[in-house]
This record gives sequence, C-alpha cells and structure tokens, in this order.
Amino acid sequence: MGDKKKAKNSQLVIRINDTERERFVSLCDELDTSAAREVRRFIRDFIAEHETPNQG
Repeated sequence: MGDKKKAKNSQLVIRINDTERERFVSLCDELDTSAAREVRRFIRDFIAEHETPNQG
C-alpha cells in the first residue's frame, strides 16, 4: 500500500437524537464497521456526487 492516507486532523460535531444515534451505532457494530468510518464515507460520497470538477 504505497499511498499515504490523509491525516484526520479535524472534527465535525453534530447533534442527533439519542435513539437515532444508538440505532446507528448498533447497526454499525452489527455490520463490523464504525460510526466514524460510515460518516466519513458518507461525506466523501456526498462531495464526489455534488462537487463540480473545478471545486476543491
């Protein structure tokens, strides 16, 4: 694996309903992933879908 991963040096704080958080974290555990990993994946996918080619 030659390419270095980008450093995770920033935080994004969100407020969500306790029940939704628990359901999300529980599903992530069942699927052998983490909540943070899935949120990062969502952010990357969202950027790729909505960003125009000359942005970023």
